[in-house]
Amino acid sequence: MKKLIIHSVPAVVSFMWLITACQTLNPIIIKGPDFLKFYLILVLGFYASVFILNSLRESISKTTFYFIGFIFLLGIIKLIRGIMLGKPVGFLVMILILECVVAVFLTMSHINKKTK
Repeated sequence: MKKLIIHSVPAVVSFMWLITACQTLNPIIIKGPDFLKFYLILVLGFYASVFILNSLRESISKTTFYFIGFIFLLGIIKLIRGIMLGKPVGFLVMILILECVVAVFLTMSHINKKTK
């Protein structure tokens, strides 16, 4: 339960920013720069919470991997929508690549902790 609350804080903060800045709850329909701000708040906040939990010697749970998957899926959906509309998506692609690298790093560290 503690991990769920800690991982929910960045999502709540990013959605509160979305409501105040863009007056919407749907991140898919907002324009590119606003979506990138929202997505960066979400991603950086979430991975900060993951690394804080890692430094406190907490294990990475399935909840963490579900959050990683949902955040990545949101980015992929917006990427597909941007490509279909013919918009530039370079920054989003770079963020998604970095997110994949960090997810692989977390997965590898989780596997290493399980084998020990």
